[in-house]
Amino acid sequence: MQSFKEMTNECIRLGLASDASTLRRLSLLSYHGLAGFHFPSYYKLCAISKAAGILASRKKSVRRGHQTKSPYLKKPMLTSCYSFKIAHGALSISIGDHRHEEMPLNRHTLEVLSDPTLKVNSFTLTKTSLSISYSKEVEEVKDLASAVGVDRNLRNLTVDDQDKVTYYGMAKVVDVAEITNSVVTSFKRNDARVRKRIASKYGGRKHERTQNLLHRVSRMVVVDAVKDKEAIAFEDIRDIRRLYQKGNGQGRGYRGMMNCWPFAEIKRQIEYKAAWAGIPMIHLTKAETRGTSSSCYRCGERLQGAAREDVQHERQLWCPKCGKWFDRDLVAVLNISHKGWVRFAHSKGEAVEAMKGNQTMPVILRVDASKGSINR
Repeated sequence: MQSFKEMTNECIRLGLASDASTLRRLSLLSYHGLAGFHFPSYYKLCAISKAAGILASRKKSVRRGHQTKSPYLKKPMLTSCYSFKIAHGALSISIGDHRHEEMPLNRHTLEVLSDPTLKVNSFTLTKTSLSISYSKEVEEVKDLASAVGVDRNLRNLTVDDQDKVTYYGMAKVVDVAEITNSVVTSFKRNDARVRKRIASKYGGRKHERTQNLLHRVSRMVVVDAVKDKEAIAFEDIRDIRRLYQKGNGQGRGYRGMMNCWPFAEIKRQIEYKAAWAGIPMIHLTKAETRGTSSSCYRCGERLQGAAREDVQHERQLWCPKCGKWFDRDLVAVLNISHKGWVRFAHSKGEAVEAMKGNQTMPVILRVDASKGSINR
């Protein structure tokens, strides 16, 4: 692992000296330069590939205007997609001179890799962990019935498929972030090293608990989409952090709470789990989703918010044409669901039902993500 680290750093040094970031050019520059390392050639190729990825990431950061330091591989590791196999409950890797090293795998890993449709691609070995990369061919689900819209909010995730609306409680994610911040800031010792260790410890705990909560919610969303044969539609909210950045008039506590909102992570988890199940994703543009939270999903009329002193209709909107109050999350997710299905149906050349005039009222289900149960 130490030799692989040194080979990778040597490739990075050569790439920086020649301003090379592509795999082909870096291979031509550094392959003969690694002749001093007496290891199998496939490990040299993997070290060049690892260095090319690091250099490409640095080039992207420079293109975006970020200041970067000279990159290097810090921890000893070994990554390879050649000369390894999984047999007899262990991972066998070549260490040169016709010698092999075997590492036993745990029961869960063996159960996952026992699927005959999986293809093991590579492994990454460090001093404390072993990661195995695998893939499989997935056919996209055909004959989809509709599209399910996903509206991401700070304290809930609203999902709709035109027949029912489900609310997944995400308030516990906010609570975990607030408790972690209060614990870290309660330490007043004026020592940067101690503060760094404390922040790293409690930050890791916050990350693990948040990931666990998000995995539960994303799994339930994808399972329901597979069961009902529905595509999944998302709106584009990548620039939403600009609404509460420093200088916009919000307090420091509010900005800290909003910056802990993992709206991109929940989308990433749903995306890869849907791809694994063959469910297509629909990414709506900002132009397509403009006004989703302020337009009536029944008649298209612009909705009006409740007065500040009206506690009864908090987070509700009034439609003057329909004469009814609607939950703002319900309005947004219904509009996203319809526009997502329109996009998907148009891509397939099918006719779809117009949104205006659809007088059906969906059944609202509430789901507590922390308990994983559905209350009807």
